[in-house]
Amino acid sequence: MSGHRPRVFYGWWVVIAAALGLCLGSPPILVFSFAVFLGPLSQEFHTGRAAISLAFTLHNLISAVSAPLIGLLVDRYGARKVVLPATVIFGSILVLSKILTANLWQFYAFYLTLGVIGSGMSPVPYGNVVSHWFDRRRGLGLGLMMFGLGFGAMVMPSLAQRLIAMFGWRVAYAAVGSGILLISAPVVAAFLRERPEKMGLLPDGVARASSAPARDCDDLGLSWHDAWHSPTFWLMVSAFFLVGASVHACVLHTAAILTDLGSTAQAAALASSLVGVALLIGRVGSGYLLDRFFGPRIAAIFFGAVAIGIALLWIGNSRELGFTGAFLVGLGMGAEVDIIAYLTSRYFGLRAFGEIYGYAFGAFALAGGIGTFLMGFGFDLTGSYRTPLVGFFAATLVAIVLMIRLGPYRYNARGAEDTETLQLQPEETI
Repeated sequence: MSGHRPRVFYGWWVVIAAALGLCLGSPPILVFSFAVFLGPLSQEFHTGRAAISLAFTLHNLISAVSAPLIGLLVDRYGARKVVLPATVIFGSILVLSKILTANLWQFYAFYLTLGVIGSGMSPVPYGNVVSHWFDRRRGLGLGLMMFGLGFGAMVMPSLAQRLIAMFGWRVAYAAVGSGILLISAPVVAAFLRERPEKMGLLPDGVARASSAPARDCDDLGLSWHDAWHSPTFWLMVSAFFLVGASVHACVLHTAAILTDLGSTAQAAALASSLVGVALLIGRVGSGYLLDRFFGPRIAAIFFGAVAIGIALLWIGNSRELGFTGAFLVGLGMGAEVDIIAYLTSRYFGLRAFGEIYGYAFGAFALAGGIGTFLMGFGFDLTGSYRTPLVGFFAATLVAIVLMIRLGPYRYNARGAEDTETLQLQPEETI
């Protein structure tokens, strides 16, 4: 390499761009802010909350189906060719929400379309890019990327609530869409680069020495067909599904659970914010730990925290226990998405990472819709959250057992034996 070398590894700019794309992406506005829109939408369409909630269920279902397809497109054509059009189209549809009429079928079509397009700007394509830029620090890179999603989940509901109160739900959607078009899309277009090799680097800021042959280590990995027939894949997906259903059910019903424990509406809202804080800690903390310790053990620890949190919600002796339980569940929810991406790269490599991760993430999204429904169904059936909480507690324990049965990594981080012909630039290790 010759010429000026930046002191900051360019991969961190990629992480920032990805974090911003996720912050102004589909989950913060369509998933985590859904409860804020629920009341105004019910009034607008003159229907019950169950009919409006069906839009959320349809969104999660179509997102689960779309995620593997998006992963396949990323593997074939690259993440930029998927993320940039999806970002522009997604923002434009939100802006055009102002023309929606009071017909409920239009709102369903609105959410279904956003579910498909939103998959193109989800953690699946962004995780693919960040995984190519980082190897030994992949966990931290993914964790910081997911920090954007967690920050959006924490900030967007309050912002949307204020916009709805001032201008109505249509303007709230349109304002977020404008932010995507004016802020997120230009930043992602400017900074998102798919591979470090095109800039004369290797993952983690390793520069290729002039005497070193070109290598493309990141293309190592299993095909989707091989992963599909791997017991490891099914152990992982089953664990992710069980915990995904449990954390979504508890988080989306947190306010109702705490209200049943005697909390005021204001205190329940504070608990939701506390879950957001836990989610941020889980994202960054799990990423940091995954780079230093064996991933399935880290997953088992975070899943254990979820189990303890569910148990505290189930005991329900006091609001303090309820707050602690909600925090622990949020911690596990924040860590799970990082863990899915990281373990997918370590057990199956990056050859078909997008497609494999798409199926794993799709299972997580599907589990969220099913778990949330089962929690509400259990409450309607028994008049209490205690019975469904027991079921989700058991599901989380099973997920822990599945995680600790995973064997050693198939694709470890590049070690010293793989970097003998590579020159690490000290100024690029930031």
